[in-house]
Amino acid sequence: MFNLVPFSKNNNVMNEGDYFNNFIDSFFDHDFFTPMKFVSNTFRVDVKETDDNYILEAALPGINRDSISIDYNNNYLTIVAKKNDTIEDKDEHFVRREIHYGQFKRTFYMDNIDETKIYAAFNNGVLKITLPKLEKDQNKIKKIEIH
Repeated sequence: MFNLVPFSKNNNVMNEGDYFNNFIDSFFDHDFFTPMKFVSNTFRVDVKETDDNYILEAALPGINRDSISIDYNNNYLTIVAKKNDTIEDKDEHFVRREIHYGQFKRTFYMDNIDETKIYAAFNNGVLKITLPKLEKDQNKIKKIEIH
C-alpha cells in the first residue's frame, strides 16, 4: 500500500526528480556519447505570497536580460527565455555537449493582479517579478447556508 506505483528502473514517475540516480545511470549504464537524462528543458521557479504581492523568482543562469520576455494576459503570466548558440568555430569536435540552447517557456495562472504595477528585475541570473494584488483583504469568506 505504501508504493502504489510499481517499481521499475525505467519508471519516469519514480525517477523524475532523482537527479543523482539519473546521473549515475547515465554515466554507468549507457555509452559515453548519449545525452544525460537529468538536464531539463525548463527553468526552476519559486512563487511566494505576501499580504500585498505575489513574488516569483526564476533561476535563469546564462541567459541575457535582452533574451527574456514577460507577458501578462488574461490572468496568465508567461516567461520566455531564449539561449542562443554563439559558437562561431564549426571545426570544434565535442566529445560531449550538455549546454542546451533554445527557448524555455513557463506559464502561470495568477488572478487578482494589478497589471499596471507589475515589476520585474533581473540580477545575477535570477529574474524576480513582483505582482501586486488588487484586493488587499483576501480573507473575504462567504458562509453558505445549507437548505
